[in-house]
Amino acid sequence: MKKHFIWMLATILTLCGAISAQAQVMKAADLEKYAKERYGTKWLEAAKNLSKELTLDKNQSLTYQQVIEVAGKMKDQLYVALNYWATATFKDNNAITLNDKEAGCIIISPTIKGIAQHTGTLNKYAVSITPVIRLDIKEGRVRVTYTVQNYDVLADISGGWLSPPDTDGKAGGDAKRKIDDKTNNNLYDEHWEIAKHYPFVEKDAQKRTCAKALVMTHAYSNAIIAKVEEALKSGIVGNEDDDW
Repeated sequence: MKKHFIWMLATILTLCGAISAQAQVMKAADLEKYAKERYGTKWLEAAKNLSKELTLDKNQSLTYQQVIEVAGKMKDQLYVALNYWATATFKDNNAITLNDKEAGCIIISPTIKGIAQHTGTLNKYAVSITPVIRLDIKEGRVRVTYTVQNYDVLADISGGWLSPPDTDGKAGGDAKRKIDDKTNNNLYDEHWEIAKHYPFVEKDAQKRTCAKALVMTHAYSNAIIAKVEEALKSGIVGNEDDDW
């Protein structure tokens, strides 16, 4: 009985670990490694190369769209699979902004922090994105639409190379405000429209920051679409079938 219990416990822990690993789309460090493997380590060059194949939509947003064919699967089956994936992946209760089974539509708007950081002469920037991920479901297919209009930037005007050292523990260019201090006059929340920055605009004061932000944003879109396809075709843990 004891051996049976230990075996069951090990199986449960393994299963939980698998779910956790699948649920996390990609950590920032892993996303950077993923981006470097595919686009190189020179962010300016990588962003310039990507700009040749990327187009902005009518709202000047960066939008990706892909239809995933899942032959033999009914609309309800696909909805259940995607609902399971979305709720397991995005732990923020506010990330899933629409979940309509009848319409066959799930909309997710998660925040991915720290996709790029850059320390300049006077300022330090930490970039996050909040993409809108729309999943439209029909019989045997799912359309994934991934859209990002701007970068969410935490600017620290005291964090540059020539800035005085941080002595009060309130500097915030590390993608979050230390001690949750929102009254620090050195920190500013900014929204940089992608269409108004490099590589879509050549002369850009934030060129280096936006080059990496674009490549990382593009890489995350690939990761999202790949994970959706995996969830539809293989499930989250690989054993979600009707034979049980």
